[in-house]
Amino acid sequence: MTEKIKRVFALPGDVITSKQGEVIGTLLGSCVAICLYNKKGKWGGLNHYMIPRISMGSGLQNSKYGDYSLDKLIKDLLRWDDRIHNLEAKIFGGGDVVGHLSGGKGIGKKNIDFAVERLKEMGIGIIERDVGGDYGRKIYFDSSTGKVEVQQIAKSQQSQELAEKKQAFDQRAIRVLVVDDSPLIRSIITKSLSRDPKIKVVGEAEDPYEAREKVIELDPDVMTLDIIMPRMDGITFLEKIMQYKPIPTIIVSSVAQKGKVQWEKAKQAGAVEVIDKAILNLYAGVDGVSDKLIPVVKKASLAILNK
Repeated sequence: MTEKIKRVFALPGDVITSKQGEVIGTLLGSCVAICLYNKKGKWGGLNHYMIPRISMGSGLQNSKYGDYSLDKLIKDLLRWDDRIHNLEAKIFGGGDVVGHLSGGKGIGKKNIDFAVERLKEMGIGIIERDVGGDYGRKIYFDSSTGKVEVQQIAKSQQSQELAEKKQAFDQRAIRVLVVDDSPLIRSIITKSLSRDPKIKVVGEAEDPYEAREKVIELDPDVMTLDIIMPRMDGITFLEKIMQYKPIPTIIVSSVAQKGKVQWEKAKQAGAVEVIDKAILNLYAGVDGVSDKLIPVVKKASLAILNK
């Protein structure tokens, strides 16, 4: 009878070593796992760290930091054999991913660079690496043989669209259409948003009919939309536009307080955010409006919508 191999799973911040031939699995996005194998003793272990160095983060020392994590992994393995030259390394992960596997912009490369530099300092050779890219990985490290099985985690369509949007907005400003029947309020919103160089108000409209033409002509990334307007109310317009050309929309209205009927209707119609004009305090100056509205516009720009 074939003996069943024991499998264990490493979570972010874990350091696992094994002398009994276990298969250690883990899931990596921007994090990195370093697999160390003692080629003489036929045992090994891995770590799974999220941030390269303690100085880049905060809090007490723990194994979510690469420097602390790798030192612990090496120390644990040297208990069984103090000859560090018997260790060989394989490194995995560090993808430039989005979603729950992401640790932030550029953190994947920092994690990779740390692994390469620190292993070189320790005199441990890297015999295999599968790092970088824009995808996640599942790995399975056989601690008795040193072999590692790698499975790529393909992006979902939504993740792909989000990555494309982020890349686009790294290269250009977010294009905004402001829709409100009040010229004064349109002016305040436009001036407030224009204070951020990453946002460009490409047009204004005083009612949904004009807004429809501007959406087609200007192809904005985000729209701010009032509710009470002549010829057609904002919620009805939003329902119509979402059927044919979905656009991330922020309702900015004096009749849409959170929890009220109009707030619920706006969300059901497809608004990604609903803001009460009273909260913006529009007539107190653009500084306060900018502070409140700019982060909402940036967040809305990354919304993935369907017809």
